[in-house]
Amino acid sequence: MELQTQFTYVSGLIVAAKQRAYQAVNQELVTLYWTIGEYLHQQVSSNAWGKAVITELAAFIAQTEPNSKGFSAQNLWRMKQFYETYKDQPKLAALWRELSWSHHRLIMPCKTAQEREFYLRLTLKKRLSTRELERQINTATYERVMLGNTKTASLATALPQDISNVFKDTYVLELLHLPDTHAEKDLKHQISRNISQFLLEFGWDFAFMGEEYPLQVGNQDFAIDLLFYHRKLTCLVAIELKIERFKPEHLGQLNFYLEALDRDIKTATENPSIGILLCKSKDDTVVEYTLSRSLSPTLVADYETKLPNKALLQYKWEEILQSLNVGESD
Repeated sequence: MELQTQFTYVSGLIVAAKQRAYQAVNQELVTLYWTIGEYLHQQVSSNAWGKAVITELAAFIAQTEPNSKGFSAQNLWRMKQFYETYKDQPKLAALWRELSWSHHRLIMPCKTAQEREFYLRLTLKKRLSTRELERQINTATYERVMLGNTKTASLATALPQDISNVFKDTYVLELLHLPDTHAEKDLKHQISRNISQFLLEFGWDFAFMGEEYPLQVGNQDFAIDLLFYHRKLTCLVAIELKIERFKPEHLGQLNFYLEALDRDIKTATENPSIGILLCKSKDDTVVEYTLSRSLSPTLVADYETKLPNKALLQYKWEEILQSLNVGESD
C-alpha cells in the first residue's frame, strides 16, 4: 500500500508538469496570435495591406511552414480582431493570456467590453471548459447576472457581505430536461438528483445541504424545499420552488424559514441566511413592491426549462443601462 502511494505521487508530478507545459505553450500561442494581430492591424490601418494580401500571407505560411496549423486567412483576420478587441484595455492582458484560443473565439463576438471582461473573469475563476463557456454565453449569463444585480441592489444594504454577481434574475434549467408541464415535486427531485448539472447554472460556490431540509419550530415540523450553503457569502441559502406565477404571499413562508434558520441553524460566525423564491414567472412591479416592505434578504427569481431568448435579455439590460444614463444626465 505504501509503494502504491509513492507511485501515485510520482504519477501526480508527471500530470502536474504536463499541465504546466500545456499552459506555457498556450500562453506562447496566444501571445503569438496577439503579436501577429498587432502587425496585421498596423499594415491594414496604414492601407498597406488589404484582404488579398492577407490571403497571400496565409498561402505563404502554408507553403513555408507546412506543419503550422491555424494560420488560414480567416484565422489571421481573427488575430487582427483579437488585438483590436483588447488593445485599449491593458488591464485585461493578465486575463486573456491565461485562456486558450478556443475560449477567445467564443468571447470575442460579445457585444460590449464589459460583457467580454465578465466572461474572461468567469472562465478563469471557474476554470470553464469551452463547452461550459459556450453554454454560459448562449444562456445570456452576463445579462441575467446584471439584471439580478439591479434586483438585489436594495437587499445589498441589508447584508454585511457583497452579493454582486452571485444571483441571477432568471435561472435556465434546460439541463434538467423538465417537461413544459411539471409539478413542484418533479422540479425539486430533478434538481436534487442532478445537483452537479444544477450547480452549473446556479453557481459553483454553492454547497448542497439537502432537499426538504427539516425544521422544527415549537411542536411543528416544516421542510425547506432546497437548502444550500454559499462559501463566499458564508451563509445559508434557502430555496422555495413555485411552479406558478409569483404572488406576494409566497414570501411569508420563505421569510418564516429564514427566521427559523437564523435562530436555530445558523452559527455565530455565519452571516444572515438568504432566501430565493424560484417561480415559474413573475411580474417585476409586483416583486419590487413586495420586496420594498420585506425585512428578510430574499430574492425573487424565475426559471425557464428551455434556452432563453438572449436577444430579449440583452434588450432588457440595455434598456436599464439607458435609463441609468438618462438619470445621470438629468
